[in-house]
Amino acid sequence: MPPTGQDLVVGVGAARGVGAEEVRASVCAVLARAGLARSAVLALVTVTARADEPGLVAGAALLGLPLCARAAEELAAVPVPHPCERVRAAVGTPGVAEAAARLGPLPGTPLGELLVAKTRGVGARPRCTVAVARHRPAGGRAADTGPADGGANAGADQQTP
Repeated sequence: MPPTGQDLVVGVGAARGVGAEEVRASVCAVLARAGLARSAVLALVTVTARADEPGLVAGAALLGLPLCARAAEELAAVPVPHPCERVRAAVGTPGVAEAAARLGPLPGTPLGELLVAKTRGVGARPRCTVAVARHRPAGGRAADTGPADGGANAGADQQTP
């Protein structure tokens, strides 16, 4: 059971070679723009094909968060507002960041509510995307972690896997 108030999951899509600092800065920037508390984040989630990417692993460590992986088949079954055929060709699912955020780190849990659509990472040539979803605790309400809309339509222009 997560500590009280941790109900946000950050989905991260990444290209090979993404840097740890880009992952850290991108997650922090997206949360700040949406007015969401960093302390409310439970985990980072990505596709299994990228779970061993050194920059993702190190970026999660910089944030002090676990990096969880979900299979491409699981992610592909999650409806996302911004699918991308290039991402499907690269990793086997039309979306990583949004689907991973909605799916969350644990199998068998309800899909989360997408608060922030996939958003390009920071930097001149971003190599990651970030999305945020709120996961309601079983039988309860989500903690107050920021604005109700959370900027759900922010940054839907990203296509990096």
